Amino acid sequence: MLTHSWNIHIPYSQGSSPLQSCGPSDLQLKKPEWAPDFGTRDFVPHWGATVTGVRKFLIADNIKMLSTKEQAHRIALNLREQGRGPGQCGRLDCCQAIGWNLEEQNIAQISVNLTDFEVTPIHVAYEEAKKDAKELNLAVTGSEIVGLIPLAAILQAAEYYIEKENLFILEEDKKVHLAINRLGLTTISSFNPKERIIEYCLQKTGGKSLADSTVDQFIRSIAARSPAPGGGSVAATVAAMGAALGTMVGQLTYGKRQWEHLDSTMRRLIPPMYDTAISLIPAIDADTNGFNNFMAATKLPQRTDSERAAREAAMASATEETIQVPLSLMKKINNQNWKALPELATVGNINCKSDLQVTSHYYIDYKGNKQEQQSILVLTNTVTSPFYSNLK
Repeated sequence: MLTHSWNIHIPYSQGSSPLQSCGPSDLQLKKPEWAPDFGTRDFVPHWGATVTGVRKFLIADNIKMLSTKEQAHRIALNLREQGRGPGQCGRLDCCQAIGWNLEEQNIAQISVNLTDFEVTPIHVAYEEAKKDAKELNLAVTGSEIVGLIPLAAILQAAEYYIEKENLFILEEDKKVHLAINRLGLTTISSFNPKERIIEYCLQKTGGKSLADSTVDQFIRSIAARSPAPGGGSVAATVAAMGAALGTMVGQLTYGKRQWEHLDSTMRRLIPPMYDTAISLIPAIDADTNGFNNFMAATKLPQRTDSERAAREAAMASATEETIQVPLSLMKKINNQNWKALPELATVGNINCKSDLQVTSHYYIDYKGNKQEQQSILVLTNTVTSPFYSNLK
């Protein structure tokens, strides 16, 4: 086992690493840009070397076509970053592509590797392939993801088609369904989101969160003889439920024939309330976690000056963390929800009047009283960071 290592940063460009062409002499690290972050350049031949490469998630997508191999490859050359060679670059950055013939299925495909889906999203590659195919009077029948794919890439595609087709879709599962459909991910093989999307495959680790607990468990944990969860987690929960109730009223107004003339209004009013409700769920645990971090900081040793300084720094950091929870709660409610609720009250489904009253009364009380503001002021009195001085 080596007791030290070299951390050499070498740029990854043009689809291949410069390390692929390295020989034994290169291990002596003679190039200035290959200087190690730690240690010397001394090379010990009998030690050998270990190279670890890291890159962004690669998405492998096979775009299916009713065409010849040559036609599929022609489109691949148009798309891939390398293009047809020097001076003839393709249209899509961070894209590798080649045309193939699938004899067993009697179709062709463009095998696409996207080395950075934030630069070239999967739906862009798919739509560009369809555009070129249309110019050649060819049919694109769908695509097939090889391996796993990040949720962000699927939601990118969903947002694109929602905007393109002027759709109204809020829920994540419906957005995933839309992306699967529009990208044709089930034309050749099945695509189960729970098995193919990375985030859905990963199991949660650690203890169960407050947000994942049942209502019964959550209430009992609040009533227990412990300081957390406390007011902050309860406030976040109530705020999320208030926004959710407002969303429900909008949802029960939208799409009904008697209020069809209000569809465009509901499309505008519902999203901010829905986004608020969903975005506040993490705050339920964030407040309790912040408090627990503060309590842990108070228990740090303080026998020496350095230990006392470290303890004070940890306490200040944890206090600032706890300040952010009620502060962000107030901002989200006041900035996103408050403007939508009064308008919704004048046009929403009359059968949901009592539900909207529950929502509006909570927000009126929340805006009118100073409970959260006071809790922030109390916390900031213990914080010396200049960043929070304007809150006092």
